[in-house]
Amino acid sequence: MEALPRCPAHLSEVAHKEWRRLATPMHEAGILTLADRAALAAYCQAWARWVEAEEKLAATPALLKTPNGHVQQSPWLTVANKQMELMSRYMSELGLTPVARTRLANAGDQLPAEKPTIIQIVSAWPDGTMRDQQGEIVEHEPEEHVIQLDDRI
Repeated sequence: MEALPRCPAHLSEVAHKEWRRLATPMHEAGILTLADRAALAAYCQAWARWVEAEEKLAATPALLKTPNGHVQQSPWLTVANKQMELMSRYMSELGLTPVARTRLANAGDQLPAEKPTIIQIVSAWPDGTMRDQQGEIVEHEPEEHVIQLDDRI
């Protein structure tokens, strides 16, 4: 098994705590590799910013009056909502939601058991024949694992 990715040093203290909470279980489940380090770091930083914004929202009014007398929402609400959006995207990508985990689990079922040993490029002609790159007619039985790249003629 690949080594557990290290938490980036630039993350805030709250982001570090979220990394420590998630990294080991994700790694043990096989869904965190070194290639996922940046995505998890971005999620953890968004989490930390969301926590900060929620704390500020709890301590300040949700609506503020501008010097002109207009009422507007707290900038912390905007920050909190944006960080929740980012967290949601990263959670989906990293398999941190029930739907995402189901999608990841089912992805393995859709792959062929064996890799193809021969790749043949053919084109469909207007007369219905299949021809190889030299223009020769290709006779073949339908294969179980045929990938159609383009149906344009």
